Amino acid sequence: MLLERAWRVGLRSWKPIKPSPARSRNFSINPPTPRALPRWQRYLRRTGYFGFSIGVVWAVDRQFNASAIGRNLRTLWACALITAEYKMNFTPEKSDQIPELHERVADIMFNLFTSNGGLYIKIGQAIGANAAFLPRPMQIKFASLFDDAPQIPHSDVLSVFASEFGRPPSGPGGMFEYFDEKAIASASIAQVHKARMWPEPGEKEGQWVAVKIQKPAVAKQTEWDLGAYRVVMWLFEKVAFDLPVYFVVDFVSEHLRRELDFQLEAQNAQRTAAYVAADPRLSQTVYIPRVFPALTTKRIMTAEWIDGVRLSDRDGILRLMGDLPGSPTPLRGGTRAIMEPMVELFSNQMFLWGWVHCDPHPGNVLVRPHPASPRKPQLVLLDHGLYVQLTEEFRRDWCSVWEGLLAGEWGVVDGVTRKWGVGMPDLFASAVLMRPVKLGRGRPQREAEERGKPLEEMTNYERSVVMKAKLRGFLTDTDRMPKVLIFLLRNMRMVQGNNKSLNSPVNRIKITGYAASHALTRITPHASLRARLHEYHHYLVFRTVMLSIDAAFWIARTRQWLWRVLGLGRDGMGFEDEIERSVRGLAKSSFGMDVGADAFDG
Repeated sequence: MLLERAWRVGLRSWKPIKPSPARSRNFSINPPTPRALPRWQRYLRRTGYFGFSIGVVWAVDRQFNASAIGRNLRTLWACALITAEYKMNFTPEKSDQIPELHERVADIMFNLFTSNGGLYIKIGQAIGANAAFLPRPMQIKFASLFDDAPQIPHSDVLSVFASEFGRPPSGPGGMFEYFDEKAIASASIAQVHKARMWPEPGEKEGQWVAVKIQKPAVAKQTEWDLGAYRVVMWLFEKVAFDLPVYFVVDFVSEHLRRELDFQLEAQNAQRTAAYVAADPRLSQTVYIPRVFPALTTKRIMTAEWIDGVRLSDRDGILRLMGDLPGSPTPLRGGTRAIMEPMVELFSNQMFLWGWVHCDPHPGNVLVRPHPASPRKPQLVLLDHGLYVQLTEEFRRDWCSVWEGLLAGEWGVVDGVTRKWGVGMPDLFASAVLMRPVKLGRGRPQREAEERGKPLEEMTNYERSVVMKAKLRGFLTDTDRMPKVLIFLLRNMRMVQGNNKSLNSPVNRIKITGYAASHALTRITPHASLRARLHEYHHYLVFRTVMLSIDAAFWIARTRQWLWRVLGLGRDGMGFEDEIERSVRGLAKSSFGMDVGADAFDG
């Protein structure tokens, strides 16, 4: 009891001992507040952190994502500049400065495509396929947008082979007996090496082949680039130009993806080779290199090596055919023996096969002596990555348009174009034939009345407004428009450009027109007596028009010959040159567009 009472008294009398100030400072739970840094030091530190973060993102993007983010930022910046340029400077008050505006925008676009490379070159070429409808500075810039790029290092080639085959290209255990480490050609998405296969049993030496290798960065960049392309086209339609351009995005993107699948390209080549082999005439004049499926993957394709002169080497072709001195044994037939099978080949693709090679630029065509007849030329068609398949309905309509244009049946042309959601059949017909066409009477006068005053009296701004209105009237319903027309018209422009570069040795319109008419008779072989009589009359008109076109062609050829004989020039003015001059005149009078002489070369 005494102890308990003492304990309670002690508790009541106990008081906590207060620590001294010195002890309080030494044993405080909260640390002392640091003295604030000067403002300039804080800003400097934040800037350093931000710069370091940007550097890390840039390094990671470049190392693991092939600079896809950086390329997209560059694209969006270019789009912002273009949009701002047109919003601020495309005004009636600055009409005199519009040519300089187009020049600046052309530089921005060209620098963007060449800086980003890869698929951007393909996208730029797709846009440039319609260069004739772009301002003059853009026509010049897009004409120089070549599909060329530096080679990737051999270490990257080894990595592609390791991922695709698990083996090196050459050496012990290699895919080939010999593989040239230096590429013979390098484009934006792939490069080509020459190699020799291992000899088969009984062979002393393996076959020489061309090995096409996709660059490693392309696969990483594809979806990013196509996403940026989608944004760009949307901005151009909705913000910058107010023109219907976005409707082609899905179609173009899908075909660009297919072009990156080399197994699909090998299948395209085999299918085209089968079509050519089944044609008695083309099988003797055209050749598709053999592909080797066992040595082909999605990113590597192996095909037969072909020695020949590229069509892009104009002087080499002319020497090979004896039109220029320097060939000891020129091939027979002259340049006509080259262009005639070329026009027939692509006409058959459009009208008979419905299977069309869409990239026949001169770099993709070789000319060589025929292996079985060394004095005759043979065309070799390369690069089968880009094809379009035509539906039976579209192929029938496409044949009808061509025959209707050449037989003067404007009702047929008008009906098909309206079915396709295309207005202004005159403009469409001119784009198809690549020559001025006026359907019906009084149309030029009505157009002049609608404009109110001649184009020559309009300002740059007013002419641009008229051109945009006409292009919107041309594409009246983009949902119904067959997207394959984009590639078909591109194909035809390239074939025309090839014919022009060789001084127009063949009447391209005549060959194409007869192919369309022949294909149409095969589509509808049986008809009633009344329908047959109508067809006979139709065919008589068709032949009459074709005779007039052929007469114009031979007049142009005679003029060329006189120029050469009189020493006024080796080439003179060919048939295709005269057609292009007429089309440029039509563009100037109808749209106020200054179209360059090389805008139709494709």
